[in-house]
Amino acid sequence: MKPFRIIFLCHGNICRSPMAEWLFKHLAAEAGVSERFEVTSAAVSYEEEGNGMYPPAKRKLYQKGIPFGDHRAHRITPGEYAAADLVIIMDRSNRRMLEYIAGPDREGKVHLMLEYAGLSRDVADPWYTGDFETAYNDILAGCRGLLETLVAKNA
Repeated sequence: MKPFRIIFLCHGNICRSPMAEWLFKHLAAEAGVSERFEVTSAAVSYEEEGNGMYPPAKRKLYQKGIPFGDHRAHRITPGEYAAADLVIIMDRSNRRMLEYIAGPDREGKVHLMLEYAGLSRDVADPWYTGDFETAYNDILAGCRGLLETLVAKNA
């Protein structure tokens, strides 16, 4: 069985989306289902192309005991979008920018991160707010809900 492909998407791929990638991988490993998922992250811009995860995002993951590896930011490609089963965006502006890259979401695979936490708001960008704790907690709630939803659907 091929793994279910998830891409976490934010503006620059240095804060929210890599935090979500590593958090989801950690939660899936704890649940014993990591082999069922192929998890990556990407940006909707070229602004941070090639850069590593933003140091405050790394610090937050480290503080919370979430393992992470090397990361290099990149912009999502139309091919990545097409191959994904699910694209989890951090905010509504990500959806608009993704449509410029990959066209309209005809398959219904694009969803806001916090939908899976029962909320209809965006994950605020800690690059601007400086609030990595709130971003982490929002992403954690979304990842927990997403994993629960996918396991229940046997994805």
